[in-house]
Amino acid sequence: MTTLPPPKVKKAPEDSKESRVYSLVESLAEYIQIPNDRNRLAYCLYKYLNNEGDEPKITLKNAKINFSGISLEDLSKKLDEGLEKIK
Repeated sequence: MTTLPPPKVKKAPEDSKESRVYSLVESLAEYIQIPNDRNRLAYCLYKYLNNEGDEPKITLKNAKINFSGISLEDLSKKLDEGLEKIK
């Protein structure tokens, strides 16, 4: 039995909006320890910046992001501040 190689993935340019959102979420890895939660949150925040999603406080609840060591309000405030810099 054989398997196909994984699809080739092009990385987004470092100065793109998508890359900056993922970097913002990765900088909060001490609070959000599960990599899949970070990826899900970054995707939702990227959609928010494109006017397709909810604000960070709502996204943290709806996407069921597991975080520890910080309150919901503080984490959403950090995300809001980071997103303002990206806009």
